[in-house]
Order: sequence, then structure tokens, then C-alpha cells
Amino acid sequence: MTARRFETMETGGPGGQPLDAIVVGGSQAGLAMAWHLARQGLRFAVLEAGPEIGHVWRSRWDSLTLFTPAQYDALPGMPYPAPADTYPTKDPVADYLQAYAAAFDLPVRVNARVTSLSRTAEGFEARTDDQVFRARQVVVATGPFQVPFVPPAAQRLDESVTQLHSAGYRNPQALPAGPALVVGGGNSGFQIAEELAAAGREVSLSIATKAPMLPQRLAGKDLFWWLTRLRLMRVTTGSPLGGRLSGRPDFVIGSSRRRLAAAGVRFRPGVAGAERRTVRFTDGTTLSAGTVIWATGYRCDYSWIDIPGVARDGKVVHQRGGTDVPGLYFVGLTWQHTRGSALLGFVGDDAAYLAGRIAAYRRAADAAAPGPAPSLERP
Repeated sequence: MTARRFETMETGGPGGQPLDAIVVGGSQAGLAMAWHLARQGLRFAVLEAGPEIGHVWRSRWDSLTLFTPAQYDALPGMPYPAPADTYPTKDPVADYLQAYAAAFDLPVRVNARVTSLSRTAEGFEARTDDQVFRARQVVVATGPFQVPFVPPAAQRLDESVTQLHSAGYRNPQALPAGPALVVGGGNSGFQIAEELAAAGREVSLSIATKAPMLPQRLAGKDLFWWLTRLRLMRVTTGSPLGGRLSGRPDFVIGSSRRRLAAAGVRFRPGVAGAERRTVRFTDGTTLSAGTVIWATGYRCDYSWIDIPGVARDGKVVHQRGGTDVPGLYFVGLTWQHTRGSALLGFVGDDAAYLAGRIAAYRRAADAAAPGPAPSLERP
């Protein structure tokens, strides 16, 4: 995207006529949304908080590897550039997102964290540190991984214990020598525990709730080959099966308790409490902790949305991404509509649906307005 192009977009946003839409968040969900909005001929801007597209991906631990193979990692209109049945790591994913935005000249503005979103007579107003953007409609594409969650027990551990969330973990060499406790039985917890054990560390893995575990490959085919052929990636939240699956812990893919145990990982139940250097588990056993990695997930933060009724108990109130507030949508949420809603190669389906709604909303507004309807061509 050239400087002149964004300059043109600016005249359609701050200080000018409202844009058709603002997309808050410029990672995979926001970029998929942008592609579909561009296909609809709408005037919009994508506001990305990070210093570059793909920043969140580059910030994860060094060895992070997708459990979806390359053929299932494409955003709309552009294949993922890797052989089928290979598993991309984090930096190539970030490179792909940057290349994607450049290939389609998507109007992404980086270093543009939205600090406030409110309603106006014409639609919505999004404020960043140095700009005010106005639009008739808004899509929040900040994803489900926003604020790292650390249990209260962490506050009771002594300062001599090294503590970090999985969001801050990079590699075994960056940790102090000695045993490590990984807390969390999801994909991150299993992957980090296995990596630490492979590096020769003494590792304990605390699991509060056992998640279903699936192998990466079955009968010579990748798991996602089976999931797509059986249409399990298309199961909706409104179906009986989708309702059951969405209420359970997410699958752990490609990891094996047996393999970790063979590598020396000791399994522990959930953390019940902590005091100084001692972690207490729900079965009454304890562990003297030197390093604790909290692979305990994330919480959403919508405190910057100054619109009542959008979120309840930290969760968005929506129907397939549409809220009760006309013109306000979400994309990239876990189980937003299907199992694949938050995954790189599947988020485009929800983006296409919402882009259609946004374009219809715009046409209806134009039809109701006096005088000739403005062109839907982007500036």
C-alpha cells in the first residue's frame, strides 16, 4: 500500500465523510475481512495495534508450529506458499500475512491501537492515540487471544520464582537452569512441556481439565483432511453436535501423553494454591517451584468499546458475528459460527458472510437517503 493510497483513505475517514467500515485488528481475521470488503467495493480502513502486520505471530515462542497443514492455511484469494502436508512455523505465517496485505493493497494502518469505540449519529467513532476515524459500520477483528490470563495463585509465589505466561515464553535457553512447571493442558502447555523435556529439563505439566487428544495423522492422512471430509469443520454452533463440542475443552492435536511421559515429563493435577516457592495441587501433593510457565490461556478485553450491551461477562453477545447494535460486527471469535471460525484457513467464511451484510446495510442506507446514492467504488 502506497503512502498516497492511505492518504486518500484518510480524507474519507478523519475529518471527512464517514467510511463505509472500519476493521479493528489487522491479523488473519481482519485481513480476510478486508479482502471481502474490497470485493464489495466499500471504502474502509483496517486499524492494527502492532508495529507491523503479523506482529502477534512473531511475538510467540520460537518453535511454535501450526497444527493445520499448509493447504488449510490460506486466506481468501491467495494460497499459502508451502507444500501440502507441511506445517508452517510462526515467522512464515507472519510473512504470509504481510505479503497478503501487500498483494491486495489492503488499507492497513499499523501502530493504530483503538482506545475507544463509540456510537455517533452517523454510525461509529474509533479513536486511536492520534486519530479519530468515523464509519457507518465497524468490524472488531481482535481475535480471542488478547489478554494473557494468569491464575491468582501466581501472586502468592515468592519473587525468587521465575514466572511467565506462555505469551512471554521464547525457548528453553531463555529460562533459568533447573526444573520447570508448566501449568495448562491445552496445545500450548503440551508443546512447551515437550520442548523443555527435549532440552534436558526436569518438567512437570499440571492439567486441571483433560482435553480430548487427537493424533496429527490418521491412516496416512492429516487430521484436517478427515475433519473437512467429514464436514466437522462446518458443524455450526446452532446444531446439536456443535453445541456439545463448543462447550468442551478444545482438542489437543499432535501431542501424546505417552510420548511426554517417555521423555520424562511428570503429570500433575490442577493447581489448587501456592505459597512462597511451593505450588499445591488438587490431590494434596506439592512441588517446590523454580520456574513456572502459565499456559493458561487468554481473556478477551472489550473495555475500550463504549457501547452498552455488546459484551456480557467478558463474552460478546452476537449471532454469527452480528450484534444487537446495528452496524457492529465481530469476526475471528472461537466457535463464532463453526469449529473453524478462529482458524487461519477457515475464518474467510465468516468474513464473506459479514461483508455481504455490511454491503446490504450500506445499500439500504443509500436507498433511504435523499438524493443520488454515492458510488460504491473505493477511493
